[in-house]
Amino acid sequence: MERQFDLIIIGSGAGLNAVGALADQGLKVAVIEKGPLGGTCLNRGCIPSKMLIHSADVIEVIKNAHQFGIRVKGYEVDFGSIVKRVTESVDGDSREIEMNLKGSENPLLYKNECRFIGHKTLQVGKDVIKADKILIASGGRPLVPDIDGLAESGFITSDEALRLKKQPKMLTVLGGGYISVEMAHFFGSLGTKINIVEKHNTLVYREDEEVSQKFTELFRQRYNVLTGFEPVKVAKKGEDFEVTVRGEGNKTNVIRSDQLLVATGRIPNSDGLDVDNTGVKTDEKGFVIADEFLETNVKGIFALGDAVGHYLFRHSANLESEYNFYNIIDPSNKVPVDYNVMPHAIFSSPQIAGVGKTEQQLRAEKVDYAVGKHNYIDTGMGQAIEDRSGFVKILVEKNTKKILGCHILGSDAATLIHEVLVAMKSGDGSVRNITRTVHIHPAMSEVIQRAAGAVG
Repeated sequence: MERQFDLIIIGSGAGLNAVGALADQGLKVAVIEKGPLGGTCLNRGCIPSKMLIHSADVIEVIKNAHQFGIRVKGYEVDFGSIVKRVTESVDGDSREIEMNLKGSENPLLYKNECRFIGHKTLQVGKDVIKADKILIASGGRPLVPDIDGLAESGFITSDEALRLKKQPKMLTVLGGGYISVEMAHFFGSLGTKINIVEKHNTLVYREDEEVSQKFTELFRQRYNVLTGFEPVKVAKKGEDFEVTVRGEGNKTNVIRSDQLLVATGRIPNSDGLDVDNTGVKTDEKGFVIADEFLETNVKGIFALGDAVGHYLFRHSANLESEYNFYNIIDPSNKVPVDYNVMPHAIFSSPQIAGVGKTEQQLRAEKVDYAVGKHNYIDTGMGQAIEDRSGFVKILVEKNTKKILGCHILGSDAATLIHEVLVAMKSGDGSVRNITRTVHIHPAMSEVIQRAAGAVG
């Protein structure tokens, strides 16, 4: 059966944000999704991971209660209940999205795999559908590196880690990025012993150097962290994994654990769509190449999110979906995407949040900059919550005091950074937007105010 639509959306994550509005504009819309509705964020990413991590955060509060004169006699981890709470919530939301779409004739839902078989033409199951406008929002998946013995070992990725039925006694994590450290925090706080193997010299190495160095130091106090090592072989010995890692000078170690998590990055799903059959170009990593309007080299075919890979965050995909809506509706007046002030956060313990340039980037670019820094513990609320390792670091252009970047390590970092985001977007974007604002005393936000005031 062949059908013609005005717009086809491939993927049901951020691509769905504007689907109702597009249909309301009179466009006949089709949505294609082979998996659970809601995309990576809802089903295999930020929503379930943060729900699980909250259980770990609660345990940390219990463990540290003695610092505040509270003696907790003990607690018991019901791993199955923790996971069940999350999966039932996530699966319920996904089913609700699917039911709403199934009850609609426009947009029309296709629950199947798809691939391009010609110019703006898709094979979806037994159907062939076409549209003048297509939005590729196909998302991404975990990258599995080529390591001897890994493929047949029975390892897990973050997809499976979020739905494990049994808590590992010891978990080895390959990779030291944000997924790795968030999962280490979750399982480690619940009592699992953690090994982390990272080829770079620090964990989360893309963060500002002071943040990544301090974070690595803190993680070493809790877990077995092997930086400067790469996995070269994986073997299964009975129910256990043996990972051979190699470091400087060809030094090798063998790490044993009852579970192995691969968290070495993500890749786009575009390779399963045969986009070359419709003429869409991809880069060497498989990401769809799109211009500043998120339009590909084929007029009328747009892309967003993990498919293009500009930023691998759901909030950036949400931003992109807004521009997709404008540019699909009114292609003669397209608007370029404004990625300025794109933040990120890592929900580990401690939390990390960042925006803009790191200090190492500014040095490499030979920018004349100044630094303002303040420690959590040197504020009233920092003392109250006993955060002795947290700090805020603000980087500004020396002459104009324009904020170039901000990096936070510590409690509620993901929330605290929003003041800086507003300051960067407002007026002249200078640090004065923070220093001239009255801050509640002794709220934790004073650490931002004082870091801003410390700019040289």
